[in-house]
Amino acid sequence: MSLSDQAQQAHDELLPNHVSTLKVSDPELIGTFDNFAFDEVLRYGSLDDRTRLMVQLAAIIACPGLQNYRLMLGGALNLGVTPIEVKEIVYQAVPYVGMAKVLDFVHVTNEVLVDRGIQLPLEGQSTTTPETREEKGLAIQKEVIGADIIDALYASTPDDALHFQRLLSANCFGDHYTRTGIDVPMRELLTFAMLVALGGCEAQVKAHVAANLNVGNDRAVLLSVITQLLPLIGYPRTLNGLAVINHVIPA
Repeated sequence: MSLSDQAQQAHDELLPNHVSTLKVSDPELIGTFDNFAFDEVLRYGSLDDRTRLMVQLAAIIACPGLQNYRLMLGGALNLGVTPIEVKEIVYQAVPYVGMAKVLDFVHVTNEVLVDRGIQLPLEGQSTTTPETREEKGLAIQKEVIGADIIDALYASTPDDALHFQRLLSANCFGDHYTRTGIDVPMRELLTFAMLVALGGCEAQVKAHVAANLNVGNDRAVLLSVITQLLPLIGYPRTLNGLAVINHVIPA
């Protein structure tokens, strides 16, 4: 199957001079996919290239898809996603996807950056200390999720499970959401993309659809995100994400 002009142009902008081996071994598959992902799907939504590629990278980590990540990372850097933003996407994935999966993506990210002549480590983005991380994390957690909701969670959690709430505040929010390099609205989009791509996280997706609203990402933005994730994560997880959006933010 030949590529449409639009698909060929989008593919060449993202991955100039890249010729997939699948064009030789699986031409029908790659032709169908490229026309879908690089033409048809790109007609929907309003995400700029930078945002689209950042949420796609986050979702690929959550899948996980290491080989696809390496390829898309190169494309993201070609289209203006910065090395610091790339690192922050990977770091943001740790509390949601888990280090067992993310570790390989850290190494691949480092390899790609070094191959491009970028010296590591990059400039640090942390804004907390061991003494301030829990306090600052709780503050930004309340800002993003809602103070009443977080206070109710702490109040309703049994004493023997309260440490999970404190770890969430200090680690997920204190160690990660307080970092610079990516702003909070973008971090919420990344979190939403990862949770949808993970699958089986509808309760958390629901909370972060509401959190995205709190930080200014409306229904149109979230629909744009899952549309651009569809070719990478498939229909079941995309439609589950859509169902949650429809529940929290009815059309």
